[in-house]
Amino acid sequence: MKPLQPLAAFLLFVPSSLIAHEGKHDAPAKPALDTPVLTGNGEHRFMTAPRWAKMPDGRSIGPTHGGVAVGPQGNIYVSTDAKHALCVFRPDGSHLKNIAPDCVGLHSLVMHEQGGKHFLYGAHLKGKRVVKLDLDGKLIMSLPAPGSDDVPGGFKGVTAVAVAPDDSIYVAVGYGSNLIHKFSPEGKLIKSIGGKGGGEGKFKTCHGLAVDLRFGAPRLLVADRENRRLVHLDLEGNWLGVYASHLRRPCAIDFHGEYCAVAELEGRVTILSKQGAPLAFLGDNPNRKQWAKFPVPVANWQEGVFTAPHGLAYDAEGRLYVQDWNATGRVTKLVPVER
Repeated sequence: MKPLQPLAAFLLFVPSSLIAHEGKHDAPAKPALDTPVLTGNGEHRFMTAPRWAKMPDGRSIGPTHGGVAVGPQGNIYVSTDAKHALCVFRPDGSHLKNIAPDCVGLHSLVMHEQGGKHFLYGAHLKGKRVVKLDLDGKLIMSLPAPGSDDVPGGFKGVTAVAVAPDDSIYVAVGYGSNLIHKFSPEGKLIKSIGGKGGGEGKFKTCHGLAVDLRFGAPRLLVADRENRRLVHLDLEGNWLGVYASHLRRPCAIDFHGEYCAVAELEGRVTILSKQGAPLAFLGDNPNRKQWAKFPVPVANWQEGVFTAPHGLAYDAEGRLYVQDWNATGRVTKLVPVER
């Protein structure tokens, strides 16, 4: 990660009461939401950017039950369940525009480069489909194709999408069949794997997907939420093994270098090593009554403490953007700090 000397210097004067603690400790004194807070440990320490993501006229983002993606210019795309659908923010948090009004309720987002252009892919939970959009929100493709009936179990309950380097598309139906479907770049169904269960090759809410490029041949990393684990498959859907277990209901995954960040619905983001070992805990909420709770109001938020992390994404500099599942809508920017 790139050193940020001004922040590092600032940390020397941050009271210990402003540091977010792990859940096993007593809650820290509640800082104001405009006060930066340090969270994490070891080489994975981050400072919050208070009140990031500013909507016009002071409006809220709207209910967040989706994902975050970072574009080639550094803009951040945030899905919502509000009528403005997809919000686009500049890195400083100022609002740039809203796009894709027909895609309210995208449950996950991923940015993918194809043919020299970038596209957004989203699992449209409300629309029972997966969409491919350009960066202005124009619909390029929808899966399954209109009139198609060849997808086992259908797309009701679709939760995640990922795209491989060869442009193959992977779709998880974690709120429904618990199948993962592989499609060609053109949208033709190639195969379906999985189903509900707790053993090898089965899932209990395959909630998040990501293509893992850290091991040579690309792999598919699955957030198997209710089995509380991350599992690796090869790109043909063959089981490779459990990557990490005993997690707090993992929802989404992203990578920065050899590290993996996991949004855990029960009040925490965990950073894992390439081997799957936990290295740091971010925003760990000591109040279990807030874990995985949608209605937590702004008055009960704590800066640097999460309630229900649902989506996340790194940018090129290792800054981390985390979306809580929240009725008002909440996205937190975390800026890495090095000593």
